[in-house]
Amino acid sequence: MQTPLAGEAIPFAIPASRWDDSTAAGKSESELLLYRSNLLGSDLTVTNFGGGNTSAKVMETDPLTGELVEVLWVKGSGGDIGSMKLDGFATLYEDKLLALEGHYAGEEDDDKMVGFLPHCTFNLNSRAASIDTPLHSLLPYKHIDHVHPDAVIALAASSNGEAVTKEIWGDAIGWLPWKRPGFTLGVMIRDFARANPQAKGAMLAGHGIICWADTAKDCYEQTVHLIAEAADYLNNKLAGNPAFGGAVTAPNENRAAIAADLMPRLRGLMTGARRKVGHFSDDEASLEFANSADLPRLAALGTSCPDHFLRTKIAPLLLDPAKLDDDAYLAESLAEYRELYATYYERCKRANSPAMRDANPVVVLVPGVGRITFAADKATARIAGEFYLNAINVMRGAEAIGDYIALDEQEAFDIEYWLLEEAKLQRMPAPKEMVGKIALVTGGAGGIGAATAARLLKGGACVMLADRDGDVVEEVRASFARQYGKDVVRCVTCDVTDEAQVAAAFANCAREFGGLDILVANAGIASSAPIEQTTVELWDRNYDVLAQGYFLTAKHAWGLLKQMNDQGGTSVVFIGSKNAVAAAAGASAYASAKAAANHLARCLALEGAPEGIRVNVVNPDAVIKGSRIWDGDWRKERAASNKVDAGEELEAHYRNRSMLKRDVLPEDIAEAAYWLASEASAKSTGNMINVDAGNVQAFTR
Repeated sequence: MQTPLAGEAIPFAIPASRWDDSTAAGKSESELLLYRSNLLGSDLTVTNFGGGNTSAKVMETDPLTGELVEVLWVKGSGGDIGSMKLDGFATLYEDKLLALEGHYAGEEDDDKMVGFLPHCTFNLNSRAASIDTPLHSLLPYKHIDHVHPDAVIALAASSNGEAVTKEIWGDAIGWLPWKRPGFTLGVMIRDFARANPQAKGAMLAGHGIICWADTAKDCYEQTVHLIAEAADYLNNKLAGNPAFGGAVTAPNENRAAIAADLMPRLRGLMTGARRKVGHFSDDEASLEFANSADLPRLAALGTSCPDHFLRTKIAPLLLDPAKLDDDAYLAESLAEYRELYATYYERCKRANSPAMRDANPVVVLVPGVGRITFAADKATARIAGEFYLNAINVMRGAEAIGDYIALDEQEAFDIEYWLLEEAKLQRMPAPKEMVGKIALVTGGAGGIGAATAARLLKGGACVMLADRDGDVVEEVRASFARQYGKDVVRCVTCDVTDEAQVAAAFANCAREFGGLDILVANAGIASSAPIEQTTVELWDRNYDVLAQGYFLTAKHAWGLLKQMNDQGGTSVVFIGSKNAVAAAAGASAYASAKAAANHLARCLALEGAPEGIRVNVVNPDAVIKGSRIWDGDWRKERAASNKVDAGEELEAHYRNRSMLKRDVLPEDIAEAAYWLASEASAKSTGNMINVDAGNVQAFTR
């Protein structure tokens, strides 16, 4: 046994009340419920993303009778209390909810009872009620919080959890054995509360805590106070001791680079109809767990809380850091995991279980490196990682007071393949075309680059914007993050003439998203000068950016793109130019460099075909509006060459020169690039598409 490395266990964060009386003043009961919910949900020491539910019983005017009736406002199915609005609550007649018990004969009716909830809807509210609704409706208290904080679940998932709950709170907080959420659990909590009128709440084994109060403020502050007491107790037990048996592996100083190399290789080996997106984290807690002596034992047990398990699968995949360079080892490890998952499915399935879902691991742990998660989209991958982080915290606390207890395997399976959960999955809309695809766009801050990135993001892809102007590309990223969500877009400063920066950009993309499926080589410059006035410096600058820059980006994308051959292949799109196929006087450096890039694309189409890499070109012409290139000297130079004014007269000149007499916009180029990157063009490679409103000189045949 190796000697544990030094280090104390990471303590639990202790929440404090953030209630502000001045903010709460004047709010209605439903608005106070929302205020309380947002405070709880936005504090990750209180509950995880999408976890927990809150409720209030509010007197409302019945739209049918005009009479005041009691209405249960409770977080609706699938919501997040930290970010939800008032329309995130389901509203139901309390008297009808109470009457449902007449349809209940025992726990075998749990699923049936969910079907009655829509019949209790108040005021035609379309927000679906969750399976946790009975936990709130059956209790005779006005305000109820049910949350899943790590410190509390650590008690709920420990062999000594019940004794510790009694030690901390006496008879103020009860203990209920594990029961899956549903009507039966609601009855159990209601019966406990009736038998223990002094109680303020109950610990739900393996699940979380539920507590109640007479006012929104009291309920909120009680919830926070209970979590703080649990965290403080655990911190006293953890103090001065290493967690998880101590560290047996040191953090690798090169772990970010290792993750960038490893993630695309794992992603390329994962099976399934759709590609996955990765998320990497080397946070302190993940390294504490991944580097520990107890990692193999605890990781194999799986998670405890249903919220954790549904997003992280039965257990993570553990990889040996000494074998990461061995592709055969990685393939064998993934195949073994899928086989174990299939065996688990066969061992636990019921007669009416849904078909087995994706058998690939969600969580991958690598000692010295950290935690990697894969899912169908970036947000889901990130959230899965955060839930496994919650599970790590739970295991740390549970082991500090006893032995960690995971969900029973059959119970875990029954939750994962719950028919109600399957019905929810079936109701989800089909993913967008590009979900699961990862793109890198050079010149991403420019007109064509940004328009292409926007089109890819709109289609569901993750996009890495690369541009030499760091400040501008960050502004573009921030704008896209507001529009499409922060998970799906990243940016990096990159001069495509600098090979080290190019290599770093692709490593960044691999680490942030897990690999690469689409390269849009767009970074460019433009210059115009008669041959006698074309300096060697100007000539070299054009070739550096437009020929060598495209070469370098293709070269460093190639290895990442090859990883996805077994997943249906990948796409490279060069943004060329009309001038690449049609000679232009006074622009020999620019036009010939563009021609070189176009011919490079044809060469790469030959080289890439066996690897499943398609390479195509879009040739724009006169993309003046929205273009950064045309904002500089190029506009003046082309105006002078064509003997027109550099303003609207120049735009009219190019428009009228075209066969269709139409302006060409960045969005037009983006549509062509998108098509070439999509599965719609899966049988096209080595092609050029002209988007120039028609120019006979540029006809490719």
